Amino acid sequence: MSIFVLSVQPGREEPFLTMARAGVDASRHRLSWPQRRLTIRHRGSRRESLAPIFPGYIFLETDTFDENLFTTIKRVPGFYRFLESNDRIRALAGADLELVARFVRMGEIIGKSVVTFDENSRIRVMSGPLEGLEGRIVKVDKRKGRAKVRLDLYEESFLVDFGFETLGAGSES
Repeated sequence: MSIFVLSVQPGREEPFLTMARAGVDASRHRLSWPQRRLTIRHRGSRRESLAPIFPGYIFLETDTFDENLFTTIKRVPGFYRFLESNDRIRALAGADLELVARFVRMGEIIGKSVVTFDENSRIRVMSGPLEGLEGRIVKVDKRKGRAKVRLDLYEESFLVDFGFETLGAGSES
């Protein structure tokens, strides 16, 4: 199954998905928009929030990409373009495919990772979406429970915050 990337209006991904899913055959094509779960701290209170991993991008899994599918998706309000471009629609390949397929397999909502910190305050991922991405972690904020990770897609880099929970109360500083 190939994965194609659709660029859509940022902030309007959910309405786009609803309309696009109504127009495509769900047995042959799957649209996904991976989101991450974060804890937001504001004025002393905590609340759970969802944020897209790739804002403005929807992923289309399909075996066959034809003119009908292109036309159906193109007519949905909020659609900008296919990547690489509408003239050169290209399925993901290589490292891009591995990265996106990893998040798509985890489901629509990606939870938090479970981590520990070693004696040098380096993060060790025990389980969750950060597992295997340790080399891409750019910054860790223990207080907020977030790790900033560099993700690449079509030679563009994104910095994305992923939530984590620390294993054991004594390992936080």
